Amino acid sequence: MTLSSLRSNAQKIPQMVYCALSKRKIKRISKFGLIIGLLFSFTFFIIFPLIFKYSYKLQRAVLFLTFIQFPGNLDLGRPDKSGLWATRNFYIYHKDPKRQLNVRLGVWHVLPNHVVKRFAKQLRVREEILSNITISEREEKLLQLNDETFNKIEQKFGPDFQVKHDDNGESKKLFYETILSETKIPVVLYLHGNTASRGTQHRVEMYQTLRAQGYHVIAFDYRGFGDSSSLGPSARSVVLDSKVIYEYILEKTKNPILIWGHSLGTGIGTHLIPELKALKQPRGIVLESPFNNIKDEISEHPFAKAYKYLPWFEFTIVNPMFENQLTFDSDERIAEIKLPIMILHAEDDKVVPFRLGYKLYRTALKTRPKSFAPIEFYRFSKSHNYGHRWMCRSPELPGLVNQFFDKYEEDDKKQYL
Repeated sequence: MTLSSLRSNAQKIPQMVYCALSKRKIKRISKFGLIIGLLFSFTFFIIFPLIFKYSYKLQRAVLFLTFIQFPGNLDLGRPDKSGLWATRNFYIYHKDPKRQLNVRLGVWHVLPNHVVKRFAKQLRVREEILSNITISEREEKLLQLNDETFNKIEQKFGPDFQVKHDDNGESKKLFYETILSETKIPVVLYLHGNTASRGTQHRVEMYQTLRAQGYHVIAFDYRGFGDSSSLGPSARSVVLDSKVIYEYILEKTKNPILIWGHSLGTGIGTHLIPELKALKQPRGIVLESPFNNIKDEISEHPFAKAYKYLPWFEFTIVNPMFENQLTFDSDERIAEIKLPIMILHAEDDKVVPFRLGYKLYRTALKTRPKSFAPIEFYRFSKSHNYGHRWMCRSPELPGLVNQFFDKYEEDDKKQYL
């Protein structure tokens, strides 16, 4: 063996050792990665579903999503900061008889645009805002209808009376409740869905759409949401809170009420109506982006994509919700609703798929007696990109709502009660 070959072999030895060590290292890393992957999969697909099955608090959190707050710096006490001028923030207190708890509910009363324009001085609405308020033909009729009443209200409060934006005292309360009680203006009770509060942008835009058509809008947060009592909500409690707000409206006005539910609020709405049998009934109910039942909604929700094909999905995720009465089975409750119903759904809704809203509609057609008021269904093309939240931006919406509301006058509605 020559000297040069010895040198060559000597140089190859470290490379061979390095390669051997690298292969061992790669094997160790691969084994470690495999172990981590298996642990993650075991935790994600087995441990978490089992925790979910036995944790009512986790089930409740997933259903209501009260821990998701946006925008984070929202001042619910100042709705004008959210673009809602001439809006009163206040609180309604009631006692939950089952849990023996005192509950506080944060509420907004949004005045109709024509009222804002008529009482701009008293409401201290800035000129740049007034210049952007257009009065619809519908509101012109309401102005004429209430002209004499408006004059009396103006005389009652005097020429120098003004409401301050940051004033939530008795004078502001008296002014807003006088407008609500003494005029002939319809009211919309808005039941929002899960997450955040009454001040979320898409909800604010819906209030603006409705106020522009001449409706008072009463929007509130259930317990656990917004600045309402920080108590854990349940299917029973959110319906109770909604009933309390409905009773407040009945106490203040004899005008017709339209209940409007969005997303989870549609389930709350379909459970609320049967609870109002002993009270004056609303004119009708609007279900925006509704689901038919929680079982189907959970299966279709984006959060469930990773779990829905597991053999134990129903056992660990779906069944426990039913066992704890977190159901909101609108497809069963809708058969009890005698009132006119309007369902609105966007084809590109990815949170509550369009087919669930249509399924609810088909179920209602089959199960509601023919003596009940009609049910209407409207689809919004996916080309509009309204999705789950932005139907408020549809130019068709005001006409549909007004047509639905006006179609069922008080005398006509009595036959359904």
